[in-house]
Amino acid sequence: MKKPTPASRSKARRFVLQALYQMRMSGMSAVDVFAQFSANHDMKRVDTKYLREMLIGIDANREGLFELIAPKLERKVEELDPIEMAALLVGAYELQYKIDIPYRVAINEGVELAKQFGASESHKLVNSVLDALAKDVREIEYQARSG
Repeated sequence: MKKPTPASRSKARRFVLQALYQMRMSGMSAVDVFAQFSANHDMKRVDTKYLREMLIGIDANREGLFELIAPKLERKVEELDPIEMAALLVGAYELQYKIDIPYRVAINEGVELAKQFGASESHKLVNSVLDALAKDVREIEYQARSG
């Protein structure tokens, strides 16, 4: 099995965002959406293990992730655009559960997803929320890199 590359991880995150969007719009389960994505997309250059892990993990920890995100917002979580919500969930999950991913990578990837798929200013919201979240959940790493 090949070692995952940054590009294959980025592609996995992009599919996670799209899958979360599809789950929100259709009500399908994470397992069903993963199966559908695997069947309908070229997965040769995608870290599919990471895609599955992220999608299942975000779905299983959704309420806890909302609790992390909500205090950083100036509006209710339910009022977020579906793409903003998905980008925040991807970033928040990595910050909270994927300690091997540097916090700056998690923030940057979330911002890039929002730039690619979201409204024109959504990346600014994603950046500020994930940055504030990193200060809390990655305090020691954040201080070491910022100081």
